[in-house]
Amino acid sequence: MNVKNTAKENNHLKLDVNIDAEKFEEGQQKAYAKNRKYFSVPGFRKGKAPRKMIENLYGAEIFHTDAIEEIFPDVFQKTVLDEGYKTVGQPSVTDVKYNEDGSVDVTIETDLYPEVKLGSYKGIEAPKIEASVSDEEVEKELDRKANEVARIITVERPAQEGDTAVIDYEGFKEGVPFEGGKGEAYELRLGSHTFIPGFEEQLIGLSAGDEKDVNLTFPEEYHAKELAGKPVTFKVKVHEIKETQVPAKDDELAKDVSEFDTLDELRNDIRATILKQKAEGIDRAFENAVLEKAAENAEIQVPASMIDEEVKAEMERFDYQLRSQGMSLEQYGKMMGGDLSAFEKSIRPSAEQSVRMRLTLNAIAEAEQLAVSDEEIEEEFKQIAASYGMDVEKIRAAVPVEEVKSDLLVRKARDIVVGAAVATAGEESKEEPTKE
Repeated sequence: MNVKNTAKENNHLKLDVNIDAEKFEEGQQKAYAKNRKYFSVPGFRKGKAPRKMIENLYGAEIFHTDAIEEIFPDVFQKTVLDEGYKTVGQPSVTDVKYNEDGSVDVTIETDLYPEVKLGSYKGIEAPKIEASVSDEEVEKELDRKANEVARIITVERPAQEGDTAVIDYEGFKEGVPFEGGKGEAYELRLGSHTFIPGFEEQLIGLSAGDEKDVNLTFPEEYHAKELAGKPVTFKVKVHEIKETQVPAKDDELAKDVSEFDTLDELRNDIRATILKQKAEGIDRAFENAVLEKAAENAEIQVPASMIDEEVKAEMERFDYQLRSQGMSLEQYGKMMGGDLSAFEKSIRPSAEQSVRMRLTLNAIAEAEQLAVSDEEIEEEFKQIAASYGMDVEKIRAAVPVEEVKSDLLVRKARDIVVGAAVATAGEESKEEPTKE
């Protein structure tokens, strides 16, 4: 193999390579051995025809493309990797020319791991607030716990807001039933705003056995275009009215919903839990702000292939989360209009930021001459195994050591950056703490 020309620009490598006739013949023979079972040649059992017979029948170039694929890993190793280039993404062959002497000229293109010119990464300032919990937040969580153990009983009275009405319903547009507008024995919490505006309000005052035509208009921004802004009628029959009886907030409630004997103890525990959640969220926000600034201070040209791979990884993680909730990425795409490209586009900026941060941390690890011991790697394997409930040997066989080492170095670099950061006063967030 002979590299005839090399071009490097913006972390992209382009090589013109001549593959000698002997190497290309090796590839053709491998391609023949792998694919001959698919060819039928008169006079031979399927898969038993000699290579020359197949080439005579189907054309001399029948195995050319597969031959390139067979030898490409070796060609790439010797012309790119062995020459010290550190690549990212998937390489490609963009041009192929078959020569009369049996050799082949190919053009190999691949992205290169980008050079990182670090800026300031110690002493970075970022806002950080003190975590605090209001009495209202504590009572809201206490109310939630009380609602979890509330009794739901059938009542013989007209429906009120907050009740649950068990109903049959069917929707009609211009007298014709429309898709998705029918339900039977549906339990609708009045005031939950589960249905379109105006529906639940018209059920208040109805009793078990009542029937009613609910007339309303779908919102203009409704996702089903054939119904958006259109007047419809729902024929509704009420089967049952249920009342939710929430227990009083007292010591008995504390015993029912926790290991505590008194309401004061439960309130104190709720306050401590919320405070811990807020503090952890504040720490994460501060850490992310610091790391983002460190990445902004660095000069990096991020190859598109690295962003593509991160987008793909984020999509896979999101798909996993959806499946744990009983939904697939494809179903989510249909729910959002049937096109995932907009979703992919929306996560691309965060994917690029993630790549920039990791590249920056890798460069910091190198600049700080950080190292990882065998003991640290072994402990990390054990922790991964414990988190997945798997045997450590299976994890060790599935996860490359270099990947674990890289993650540990990134964490050490992160600790250096965050540990040297300076917290400044910030405004308190009004958002609720995230529940796991």
